Amino acid sequence: MRNIALTIVHVVPPLPRGPVEFVSAAGRTALHKEWVSQGQRVIADAIGLARAAEPATAGHPLDVRGEVIEGIPVPTLVDLSKAARLLVVGPRGLGMIGETLLGSVSSELVRHAHCPVAIIHGRAPTVAQPNRLPVVVGIDGDATSALATELAFEEASWRGVDLIALHAGTDGSALQLPDADWAALKAGSEAVLAEALAGFQERYPDVAVHRLLVLDRPAKHIIEHSRSAQLVVVGSHGRGGFAGMLLGSVSRAVVHAARTPVIVARAG
Repeated sequence: MRNIALTIVHVVPPLPRGPVEFVSAAGRTALHKEWVSQGQRVIADAIGLARAAEPATAGHPLDVRGEVIEGIPVPTLVDLSKAARLLVVGPRGLGMIGETLLGSVSSELVRHAHCPVAIIHGRAPTVAQPNRLPVVVGIDGDATSALATELAFEEASWRGVDLIALHAGTDGSALQLPDADWAALKAGSEAVLAEALAGFQERYPDVAVHRLLVLDRPAKHIIEHSRSAQLVVVGSHGRGGFAGMLLGSVSRAVVHAARTPVIVARAG
């Protein structure tokens, strides 16, 4: 076990502003209290699920706590991320926000949080032993990619599974390149991948690494490999195969379409 404290948070947004003739002050107060009560029930259920998923072992009970906070969801969670090792959210929500949450709260968090953000999809595993599937990491050689690589090695080691390290030489098609250019692109991509992995394999000798070099469309290949993985890790932006693509492209495409949980590596 990692012995890391878990804080489960439910943010209650302010009541929407509207004409006072439609809702009395007492009615607004009652509605607000109901939202808070609903949040407390959500927290209680979530704590129960957390304890059931990770029971106490070796005399170390799971340190899990819950908190209902009143505020605007995105800035509240961004502020909490300053003191967090990992921020975990679902792809969308219920109630007022509904199906737009991935485009608002979750997508804002992966752009502005001060720590890595995990997006947990509710899709059920389709294999017999999903906990034996590998971790996949997208690598391009920049700073957030280095953080993603470190997170991926740590996760693979903790889970006791293999790691697939994927690098794309370009975001376009390399099929039309002359042979000499194709060879140079391949050699350069192999060098980027080797440099990105240097040191990590020595630090994590228990992790078997499978290097995968593709020549185009990194998001497509990461999404395809997510179907046979238990976790995908990507940087928040990058260069090379992820050139100029902030979360609007590769990382966003992976977060939306991956068939497994995704961690977007971010540093404060």
